Amino acid sequence: MALRGHHVLTALADPRFRRLFAVRLAGQFGDGVFQASLAGAVLFDPQRAGRASDVATAFAVLLLPYSVIGPFAGVLIDRWWRRSVLTWTNVVRSLAVVCVAAELAEGVHGVPLYASALVVISMNRFVLSALSAALPRVVDADDLVTANALTSTVGTIAAALGGGAALGVRAVIGTGNSEYALIALVAVVPYLLAGGVAASFATRALGPSLEERRRREGPADVLRGLAAGARIVRATGTVRRGLAMLAVHRVFYGVWTVCVVLLYRNYLTADGVFRAGLAGLSQIVAGVAVGGALASFITPAAFRRFGPSGWPTVLLAGSAIVELVFVLPYAKPMLLLSSALLAVTSQGIKISVDTLIQQDTDDAFRGRVFSVYDMLFNVALVLAAVLTAVVLPENGHSPSSVIALTLGWAVLAVLYGYAGHRSGPRTLSERSGAHPAPVVR
Repeated sequence: MALRGHHVLTALADPRFRRLFAVRLAGQFGDGVFQASLAGAVLFDPQRAGRASDVATAFAVLLLPYSVIGPFAGVLIDRWWRRSVLTWTNVVRSLAVVCVAAELAEGVHGVPLYASALVVISMNRFVLSALSAALPRVVDADDLVTANALTSTVGTIAAALGGGAALGVRAVIGTGNSEYALIALVAVVPYLLAGGVAASFATRALGPSLEERRRREGPADVLRGLAAGARIVRATGTVRRGLAMLAVHRVFYGVWTVCVVLLYRNYLTADGVFRAGLAGLSQIVAGVAVGGALASFITPAAFRRFGPSGWPTVLLAGSAIVELVFVLPYAKPMLLLSSALLAVTSQGIKISVDTLIQQDTDDAFRGRVFSVYDMLFNVALVLAAVLTAVVLPENGHSPSSVIALTLGWAVLAVLYGYAGHRSGPRTLSERSGAHPAPVVR
């Protein structure tokens, strides 16, 4: 099995890892519930137009502000006890969900609703950055790539299950404003559970180090710390190339995502078991979850075998093939299959870049690097939404965009593979004498 059993068992044997894993699973289940309620109320409300420009505006309002403040969160993650970050951010976003639910119940739309949802989503990115920065504190280096595969992939499945649970409740209670508000409120339970589990850690267990914790910073110190984090990224070739590749990849994947939303909202019709609308989109989410799970089995061994440039290059090339073969026909069964296959490539790339950052950055800078990571992720999705609003029809049907994405992924595969080949990547075992090598450079 590619997800090697002894690595999984070694990680799971540590109760600290199990608790950190539980924090992620509970939180991401809540994310799925909340996001499904928000998507239903905003994107699939039959009284709203569902135009590409509406989707672009929603993405920009929800993600772009956090992209500006996100790096500051990373600096704080490197200065505050991460146990406190995980505990209190879950409490804060629970309160924010209550506010969003009240607005949904009153039928609030537009910027006021987006601003409230922004708080919840911002806390989500804050929590995930803290989880990623804390993971090396509870997992040995030899098990990092497997731990990343396990936590991020099962976390994605938990989010999908949360979304599915929300859709199930929606089918029973209806689709009015009050019903969407009630669904959103359900997310408070797993959020508070995640905060409670995080609080069970010892104060210093998740880092950062006591020396770093004792530093007292003002705004100027935060800016200097952020600049230092940027210098770390620039000076570390694997991290710099990985983040640049990931950002471009997320633009392409984001365009595909927004196109699928528009297709299921405005173009496709139900046909037997293959549905349209929010029900059809839930099938796509299920496909993404299955693909993400498959990526967790494939990526650890493939990453060790092909390296940090070789394996993402294979995945990028695979994305190009999937886009051309499975998306271009615009058939619901093929789109569903494309969702699973593109999730394999996307999740595999994410696991690879996560591991590079954790392995090749010092603990004192890891949190801010992950916040830069999140910033690039959010900006990429906003750019993707803007691109679709400018160049695509309102129903999302555009064969020329499929060809463009195919070429884009193919070119990115060539460039990233060539850059990795020129850098002369070496395995971790060659650098340190360890074996086997969970991460290669």
